[in-house]
Amino acid sequence: MQRFQEKTPVNLPFFYGWIIVVISALGLFFSGPGQTYSISVFINVYMTELGWSRSLIFSVYSLASLTAGLSLFMMGRLIDRYGQRRMSVVIGLCLGFACFWNSAMLGVVWMFIGFFMLRLFGQGSMTLIPSTLVPQWFIRQRGRAFSLMALGGFISSALVPILNVWMIQTWDLRVTWWVWGGLLIVLYTPLSYYLIRNKPEEVGLRPDGASIHRLNTLNTPEGPSTVNQTEFVDTELNWTLAEAKKTRTFWFILLAASVPALINTGLTFHLISILGERGISPLNSAFVLSLMALVGFSASFLAGFILERVKTNHALAFVFLGEIVALFSLNHVNSMVSVILFGVMWGIVGGFEHITLNLIWPNYYGRRHLGSIRAMASSVMIIGAALGPLPLGMAFDQWGGYTEILYLIMMFPFLGIIAALTSPSPNITGRSIR
Repeated sequence: MQRFQEKTPVNLPFFYGWIIVVISALGLFFSGPGQTYSISVFINVYMTELGWSRSLIFSVYSLASLTAGLSLFMMGRLIDRYGQRRMSVVIGLCLGFACFWNSAMLGVVWMFIGFFMLRLFGQGSMTLIPSTLVPQWFIRQRGRAFSLMALGGFISSALVPILNVWMIQTWDLRVTWWVWGGLLIVLYTPLSYYLIRNKPEEVGLRPDGASIHRLNTLNTPEGPSTVNQTEFVDTELNWTLAEAKKTRTFWFILLAASVPALINTGLTFHLISILGERGISPLNSAFVLSLMALVGFSASFLAGFILERVKTNHALAFVFLGEIVALFSLNHVNSMVSVILFGVMWGIVGGFEHITLNLIWPNYYGRRHLGSIRAMASSVMIIGAALGPLPLGMAFDQWGGYTEILYLIMMFPFLGIIAALTSPSPNITGRSIR
């Protein structure tokens, strides 16, 4: 194993893994420039300055997102080969360059390249690195570590759109992109290089800060068991992507991971229109979106602690059951009270979904080849997100409303429940240790 140095960058009275959680949360925050909630703020400016139609811009954006999703598997392999530290520096620089690129829109091809880089390095890679880095440092406390890491994503979704609007109104589109590019290169990249270490073993530590002879009660996918922490780490089952793909569980969980991406993006794009069809004003609909984010933040924080005590596939089935209930309630909203209840339900579901889908891959397939495995899952999720708005839009054009399609898409979380409940951990006794 290649080691960058024999000790942590700073001496601390607590486990260095929590610094890894903080820098991972910062990475999620700086994925913001490549996320839909950030890019959507620029759409009207592009339409005004370039004179392009909304449909043209969204077509370019969707195509770029699909292409980025299909390319993300390469990032996973690079992460497994070179480690999160080096790749954080490279990707931070690339995303900063992408921001500078997007400050000048010189045509359709230029826009496609710009959107592709934002989605590949921002929405894809800058979320892939934290989700593969934190599991290297935590096993027993992996759930709460993911919960704290998720704060970076929620803060980003709350602040980045507001900051974009303020900077565009104060200066202009170009300066806004320059600011994000500069922050990525001057702030995030140096911090990543200085603070990130790929694994605790590289600096003489062990996951969760365990000592060599300490016994712990571990919540494994099969249930709690008391084992020696060092022995557990040294004999952890680590699947390669090729091995994982040979298991039924991998494909079932991959199917399950695509469902929330497809439904969440579709509802986010069409929610104001869906609620408007039921007499809810755009202002109140926007309030519901904010409520969902606030509730999701609280739910994800609690979910990490809860998921350390329950099987992850059972938690995933609960997420899909919640999606069915929330979709049914959305189809029957008729007052602001019922809209708020829907927002609370969807926020709780989203919070648990975020943590569960982060936990299930390292819990099932180990830490060593997590980059490649997570990259494939992220590719499927990005593709699902890119396709999500299409069925709702086509249904509205065909039927003049959303009632029928909301009932129809309930079949996706129903299939997700089946996939989750029939996908216990593949780490069966007798498999060779890698």
